[in-house]
Amino acid sequence: MSADAEPAQSPRRWLAFLPLIAFACLAALLFLRLGASDPARIPSALIGQSAPPLTLPGLDGAAGLTDADLRMGHVTLVNVFATWCEPCHIEHEHLMALAADPTLHAKGVAIYGVAQKDSSENVRRFLGAKGDPYAKVGLDADGRAGIDWGVYGVPETFIVDRNGRIRYKHVGPLSEDDIQREILPRVARLKQ
Repeated sequence: MSADAEPAQSPRRWLAFLPLIAFACLAALLFLRLGASDPARIPSALIGQSAPPLTLPGLDGAAGLTDADLRMGHVTLVNVFATWCEPCHIEHEHLMALAADPTLHAKGVAIYGVAQKDSSENVRRFLGAKGDPYAKVGLDADGRAGIDWGVYGVPETFIVDRNGRIRYKHVGPLSEDDIQREILPRVARLKQ
């Protein structure tokens, strides 16, 4: 009798492992998808659209940043940064070089900064120590403007054309290669 009972229990033993097998398959699928795409290549839904409204206070009583600043007839770079963001510290030297570029200056290209979820004091100290590449800085203390612009991590940099339309979004810190390969050619095309 026990010989007949043994085969009947064998399929039930496999059923006990079914949740573990399902979990292992799901974990493998998620792991494979994790490395399947580069988050910096995620397109923005705002490309080709008018920049969302901005009404951000400035530093120490200086004029803040508004969406009207983006419709002044010149190409702008909008850099979303934070003093607590280590990659922002790394990209800062490249922003300083862009701000000092005589060709961009002659073309009237402005660089605006949006300090996301940061204090005026921290931003002032950061720019005082490292230099200020921005024509204007707006304080996005609550992160609302970042949400409207589709920012999901700092730093991010947008190219806005002379009519206030977003033409490009760069996710992550700018490198010299990014500037030479992506930023400068796009700005040059918009200035034609």
